[in-house]
Amino acid sequence: MLGNLTGWHLLVVLAVILLLFGAAKLPALAKSVGQSARVFKGEMKAMKEDDVKPADSTATSTASPTPPAASSDATPGRSSETT
Repeated sequence: MLGNLTGWHLLVVLAVILLLFGAAKLPALAKSVGQSARVFKGEMKAMKEDDVKPADSTATSTASPTPPAASSDATPGRSSETT
């Protein structure tokens, strides 16, 4: 169905866009579409890089320090000496 589009279809779509947004807003619209496409492309590139990096850095990121063992000899708030 998309293969049947011709140059006339493109002209009609551009005319409708011109009528909807006006000639004054078209440059700003084109600029915002370009910026959005650039951000999307950058995010997709970052996601592809993140897919590769975690396999290399998982060995160092999973190691966590063990907490010190709690001592049961002393009760908090009391001294260990008896009077």
